[in-house]
Amino acid sequence: MVPDDGDELYLTLDCGGLLEPWVERNVVPYLDMVPEPMVSPRLSRADAARAVSHYLAGDPEPLIVADWPEDIALFNALLLTGPGTMVEVPPLTFRFVELSGFSTAANSKVPHNALHDARSLRDHILSIE
Repeated sequence: MVPDDGDELYLTLDCGGLLEPWVERNVVPYLDMVPEPMVSPRLSRADAARAVSHYLAGDPEPLIVADWPEDIALFNALLLTGPGTMVEVPPLTFRFVELSGFSTAANSKVPHNALHDARSLRDHILSIE
């Protein structure tokens, strides 16, 4: 997560299982290609959900921006900790931005690394507003 200003949050999950071949080739090798202080140990989904909850606690009205619908679905799924339970988060606003002709990965310092792709998306959105 990369705000307009302030601290960023970068987490990696312990997938523990078979991965899609594309993810194995294009994502996994780049997971730790972030500034050293941000390298994340592989977290369980529950620990990652708690980290997101803690991160968002300081923002009374977080805006989550995505350029792919599935990113919003996966973000929300991460907040779930079990049947009928979720981590505590402030009221969230989601903004889906369809960016024809712009590729977050192609404009990222490290394509398919979530931190660098999120920075690319943030910078592009800010440049067109």
